[in-house]
Formats: sequence, structure tokens, C-alpha cells
Amino acid sequence: MEKRKTAGELQIQACGDSTRYDALEVGHALTDDILYQLKQCAHEHYHKLDEPEFIVGYVIAGDPLLRNVMRKKFFAYLFLPSPRPNQAMFLYKKSDDSLKKLWVLPNALTMACLSEMPRVDPKFRTMKAWSDAFFNKKFFELIRYEQQRPDLLSEHEYLNAHREELIKCCGQNSDPGVTESFDFSKIAAYKVIDSGEPALE
Repeated sequence: MEKRKTAGELQIQACGDSTRYDALEVGHALTDDILYQLKQCAHEHYHKLDEPEFIVGYVIAGDPLLRNVMRKKFFAYLFLPSPRPNQAMFLYKKSDDSLKKLWVLPNALTMACLSEMPRVDPKFRTMKAWSDAFFNKKFFELIRYEQQRPDLLSEHEYLNAHREELIKCCGQNSDPGVTESFDFSKIAAYKVIDSGEPALE
């Protein structure tokens, strides 16, 4: 069995590569397998989520240790997740194994630029509308209007709508009550004597 290179080894190799790549080709390479991976994610959640349709999507995240590494994280929800930059969401229907685009948000800087521009190229109009709605806190209203689906619920709305079911499923509704304030009189100050000699034990 051939040993695969680690992410760190691949990063070192990429940093040493002086070849100039076409940005459009890189973009196509990054998105070539997205549909396959979205379907794979949907199929993995097919029996776990007992609804005729649910939300699947992905977010592009950086790596905290490896500067040049981008990771695509795929997930599925029964509700509309909170929008964020570098995120794409789709509605998956079990009946015909189909995906319908809900939104695709670019990075934060692009979102801000699109939102501030009074006019954009026609191919960016939808993304501008999503960016405007994001900054105006009207995002879910826009998505429901575009999809003509008032039944698409946000996480907060979904949890409130199914509150009783979730309480029955998870057990008693626990009330945290009022917390007791900390008693600062329990803190004692001790005099520290520094002899200037290191302790050997």
C-alpha cells in the first residue's frame, strides 16, 4: 500500500512550486467534485434525518496551522443554518434525489464590496442581493421569498416549533434557576516571602 503524503508535506511542496497557475482553472478544480460530495453528504444523512427534504451544504475553512490549506466541511440540517462567508447551502429532496441551490456566499471581503456597490454586473446580482440581505439582517426573509417557501425555518424558529417534541425526546425541561453570586470573602491573601534562593525540592 502506497503511503500518502501528509497535509504538511503537501504544503511544503506547494510553497516550493514556482509554477504560475490560471485562477479560473484553479477555481474549476476546486468545484469539480462539489456536486458529488454534496450528494454523498445527503445520502449519508438520508436515514438519519426523517424528513422528506433537508438542507445540505458546505463551508470553506482555513487551517489554523497550515497557511495554504483550505478545507471543505460538508454538513446537513433540518433547518436553515446561520449564513456566513464562504458558505453554500442547498435543499435536498429525497423523492427525486435532487439538490436546489438556496445560497452561495463568497468570502467576507467580496460580500462587503458587493454590498457597498450601487450597481454590479448582471452575473453578480443574486450574490449582491444575498450580501445586502446578510448585512441588513433580512437574509432568511430573502431566501424564503426567492424559493417561494415560507415553511423554510431558521434554527431558532425550528427549535421553537418543535420544542415539545425535543423536550420529550431529550428528557425533562431543566430550569437553570438563579445562580449564586461568588463570595469574595472566601479569598485569603498570603504573604509571599522570596528568599532569593531556588527551591531544591
